[in-house]
Amino acid sequence: MPAIYMRAAPYCDDALNLPVASVDSAIPFYETIMGFRVISRSDTPHRSAILGRDAVRIGVAENGGDPGQEGCFFEVDNVEAAFAELKDRGLNKDDPGFRVDRHGETSYRVFFVVAPDGLCYCVGERVQE
Repeated sequence: MPAIYMRAAPYCDDALNLPVASVDSAIPFYETIMGFRVISRSDTPHRSAILGRDAVRIGVAENGGDPGQEGCFFEVDNVEAAFAELKDRGLNKDDPGFRVDRHGETSYRVFFVVAPDGLCYCVGERVQE
């Protein structure tokens, strides 16, 4: 059963304006591997697309930003199911490298995915303490 993506929190500014060199080149990874679908596209003020999955919305944009410095944290209901699904969809990563990270008073069991466009995503599930 696929994991449910419950929330997206950007590392820097805006989860709906994540920088990529090419929207058209970026979208196949999000659709095929990550399980997102394109909700909308725009050409102004620059080429961009809004992608959605479950309760999560992200946007990729040709905005001149550095994808190596951006990404999002995705909170999921089951981190192991999330990794298994990504693997089944073609993610080329054998070991999730699970670890527990703390954010404020909350701990998450997480793994990381770097998209071909350079954006880095942390996928995590709350750890009951």
